[in-house]
Amino acid sequence: MRILHTSDWHLGRQFHNVSLIDDQRHILDEIISIIRQREVELVIVAGDVYDRSVPPAPAIELLDATVQTICGELGVAMILMAGNHDGPQRLGFAARQLSGSGLHLVGPLWQEPAPILFEDEHGALACYPIPYADPATVRQQHGIEASGHDAAMAHLLERVHEDNGTERRAVVIAHCFLAGGETSESERPLSLGGAEAVQAEHFLPFSYAALGHLHGAQFRGAEHIRYAGSPLKYSFSEEKQKKSVTLVEIDGAGKAQIEKIPLTPLRDMRSLEGELETLLQQGKSDPQRDDYLLVRLTDSHAILDVMNKLREVYPNVLHLERPGLMGRGEALEVSRERLKKGEMSLFADFYAQVSGAPLSDEQQSIIAGIIETLHKEVE
Repeated sequence: MRILHTSDWHLGRQFHNVSLIDDQRHILDEIISIIRQREVELVIVAGDVYDRSVPPAPAIELLDATVQTICGELGVAMILMAGNHDGPQRLGFAARQLSGSGLHLVGPLWQEPAPILFEDEHGALACYPIPYADPATVRQQHGIEASGHDAAMAHLLERVHEDNGTERRAVVIAHCFLAGGETSESERPLSLGGAEAVQAEHFLPFSYAALGHLHGAQFRGAEHIRYAGSPLKYSFSEEKQKKSVTLVEIDGAGKAQIEKIPLTPLRDMRSLEGELETLLQQGKSDPQRDDYLLVRLTDSHAILDVMNKLREVYPNVLHLERPGLMGRGEALEVSRERLKKGEMSLFADFYAQVSGAPLSDEQQSIIAGIIETLHKEVE
């Protein structure tokens, strides 16, 4: 059975108030090409299909078009499962009717394990989706005492193991945080104080564990217990990550052969650091100047309208940092006299850029007096 494991599409996401819908459309088209070229038989999206529980219309339209291509045109089955960002009832609407067309929607947590069965030349393969559910939901649904995510997941996986038995090959799909997992800034914590951590050993008995929630591709405990990661970078903390989807082939003995297939985004997400003039010159010949950028300017003087200057060369600068204004890395705890000197220097730079001429001695004296007065007022 040839399975494409993906997760954390976050359709409808905005980053620094910029819609990523075009970037998501591009990457889903690339995933569709992989499905076609590699003759995939099942596509798994292990949670966070949408970025929020009530997704915007363009996100719904994009998912609709993607599902139509994969299930309708290519005839490939899909499992879409709710993560902590999704509204489970909304995602699961019409699930029973749509399953006949090859689209398996899994919204709210089940009370009894509900495997989705597939047949290949080796016999039956059972897929057990476990949509995101906090411990309180598991306690309510199953009438057990589960103080944290680990106990809740251990109970659910035990139910799955009992239902499946020891002979049939099984794939478990879950949206959770495995202990020791490498996190990113774009992931919403599942709980506070470390109570979200789930032990990887619970997943060991299964042929493959298709996990969602962490945005970096990785495995924990064993190679078949794996996060596919998000198909796009959703924060600058992910700039070093190589995004991919995971192709899994499960043989007759239930062993998983795993291959990561890289993805190429419409625009990358990266950071640049340096002085303004240097970055502007580099940008003129930068073939990736349309990337989403975080810029750290090392200039230690004030610069008028710096964001617009940058965007003339790099149109998608999303965030600007000015560590250079802190005196080239000097400590924040400085004396009042040095603060006054810094304020005068900043104003002098600003005045020169606006007027095209430096402050005269008389003007400097007036500004120094104003700064002195302001400091006395806050003492």
